[in-house]
Amino acid sequence: MNGRIKELIQQLGEAIHESVSESEQISGVVREIREEGFDVLLMLEATIGLNEVSDEEAEADEEAAADGTFTRNDVSFLKSLRISLPEEAGTEDAKEDSPGGA
Repeated sequence: MNGRIKELIQQLGEAIHESVSESEQISGVVREIREEGFDVLLMLEATIGLNEVSDEEAEADEEAAADGTFTRNDVSFLKSLRISLPEEAGTEDAKEDSPGGA
């Protein structure tokens, strides 16, 4: 990984930290917990994954985003959260209903 990417990942980590520490909603909840007599230790872990994308893949993703459809990475992320898309749900239902289906 080149130095520029490492620098950008560092900046991303700092931006995440800053957004959490400056969140009025988070500080309000932490304050309420302290008012109830508890100390709060908030630890967050962020995992940052990178995949190098070819020019063709990037162009296809840009077109999908412009059309309002999901990119390949969007679909992968949703699947990791066990969220299926309507088109896929119909496909899976069809497999289950078929005579020798899954």
